[in-house]
Amino acid sequence: MSQSGAEGGKRFVLPASQFQQVFDALKRLGYQIIAPTLLDEAIVYEPVESVDELPAGFTDEQRAGVYRLKRRADKALFGYAVGPRSWKHYLYPPRQRLWQAKRDGNGGFQVIPEQEQIPRYAFVGVRACELAAIAIQDRVFLGEQHHDEYYRRRRENALLVAVNCVYPAGNCFCSSVGTGPRVQEGFDLAITEVLDGKSHFLVIEVGSERGAAVLEGVDVQTATEEQWQQAQQAVDSAARRILKHLDTTDLKELLYRHLDSPHWEAVAKRCLTCSNCTMVCPTCFCHTVEDITNLQGTVAERWRRWDSCFHIDFSYIHGSPVRVSEASRYRQWITHKLASWQDQFGTLGCVGCGRCITWCPVGIDITEEIRALRRSEEGRVAPTVPQEESHANT
Repeated sequence: MSQSGAEGGKRFVLPASQFQQVFDALKRLGYQIIAPTLLDEAIVYEPVESVDELPAGFTDEQRAGVYRLKRRADKALFGYAVGPRSWKHYLYPPRQRLWQAKRDGNGGFQVIPEQEQIPRYAFVGVRACELAAIAIQDRVFLGEQHHDEYYRRRRENALLVAVNCVYPAGNCFCSSVGTGPRVQEGFDLAITEVLDGKSHFLVIEVGSERGAAVLEGVDVQTATEEQWQQAQQAVDSAARRILKHLDTTDLKELLYRHLDSPHWEAVAKRCLTCSNCTMVCPTCFCHTVEDITNLQGTVAERWRRWDSCFHIDFSYIHGSPVRVSEASRYRQWITHKLASWQDQFGTLGCVGCGRCITWCPVGIDITEEIRALRRSEEGRVAPTVPQEESHANT
């Protein structure tokens, strides 16, 4: 490292062409790098080895029910917004074995707790909204009274390399809920990509000692005031381009007033209860537990897997599900996400990433549904269809 050693709060600059040095440093420190890459016509978070695997020169088009990749006119490394997979895929996996029980041959059995070998993850490309989502899941799984051991082991070993958003997507509304587009806290390193036609460089902020250790041996220079201002202007410009808005004024009370609103029936006529919105959401944590045995009956296993409040069996209590209708399930989801979540965890359950809008097959927009409820209180007719035409995800 050039100049003085990297310390918390320090700002450095690195040419984009030398970003591989950061990857090499992470690997030397024993981290498995998870970063954005191209897979199945989408940008997803997968294990990578090289900067060459990043989707350089790609961007994404997102609208209600629409996701597609497009070529950029430049080679921006992070010139896109979030895709269908969030970081909870690695911190809170879709399927997790909890324990095994094996017969010992003497009429008894042995319970074997799960002792999985968890890699030291380095998450590269974590957006501000996603940092907020991780912080929310920390509240859920690492509470003072109760904590989830499986989540804790993964979380404590994860190093977060954040990226300030400079190219928001059409469904982003992070600025409405105070989670972006600027990274504020919770990162080890934070990167702002500056590409102005003449130069292409990364401004790197250090947020922790672990982040500083990554930069040891990397040929970074102390960022000049001009370079820092260029980075700030890029993020400020992104904030001005975010057009979607969620009015959070008295949001909890609004939803509680409308528990019996006829609007939920209007939404239910469109909703497929497919659970796409909860699967792509970076904060949803609903799960179910299932027990399986081998054919010989000598080994039993307990697994936890993602579930959704949109599934009719999710609310099953002896005799019948509690929420049978599509209307009741959609109401449960949006009311929990934006209202009762605040009662439980002291924060909204939404970070404004827009994934639920993009990946809804019929283009239901959470911001439009809240707007519809507000219009109904103003004596105006609430819209029953999205304002823009819905398309299947492509």
